[in-house]
Amino acid sequence: MTEQEAQNWLRDNFDISEALWAKLEKFLDLLRDEMQRQNLISKASAEHIWVRHVVDSAQLLLHAPKDQRGGIWLDLGTGAGFPGIVIALLSPYTVHMVESRARRIAFLQHVCGTLDMGKKAKVEGSRLEVMDSFPVDVISARAFAPLDRLLSLSHRFSTENTVWLLPKGKNAVRELRSLSPKRQKMFHVEHSLTDPDAGILVGIG
Repeated sequence: MTEQEAQNWLRDNFDISEALWAKLEKFLDLLRDEMQRQNLISKASAEHIWVRHVVDSAQLLLHAPKDQRGGIWLDLGTGAGFPGIVIALLSPYTVHMVESRARRIAFLQHVCGTLDMGKKAKVEGSRLEVMDSFPVDVISARAFAPLDRLLSLSHRFSTENTVWLLPKGKNAVRELRSLSPKRQKMFHVEHSLTDPDAGILVGIG
């Protein structure tokens, strides 16, 4: 997928107004500027940012419950804003972005303020372990922790209907097999649109 194909895919799969498209581009401008001060994404992936980060984030919405106005999405270890900022821009979900590193917290808060995201995106500037529990509809984590630890830390936010969307790259199947048989049954693997060798663990419960 080229950068142009990535942008075409976004326009084909989501109802994106020119105003919303401008916000996506502004977000990427803010990210590129901030990369002069802190290492948010790799320089190599920055050259393919629409594919490697925007579409890679947006594709999670294909596996999330639809029409979730008022739905709550918990994104763990949001870092540079992927997928949290992208999900908040492209969907009706209210996204809670968990990030414990001070400079990244400040960046995410700056993005939310600049893009006037209001209550659609909330930066949870703390470690997940010390946050109060609340029920969520979707839990995502792009690069947060090994799978068993991720589930142990975040399971208290889930209900029997919570959908887990966990991009795990080429290690998806291996990480899934590391779980107990009971937890393995929660998940199946979907192929990533942006990397034919990568997988997304999709689970319920």
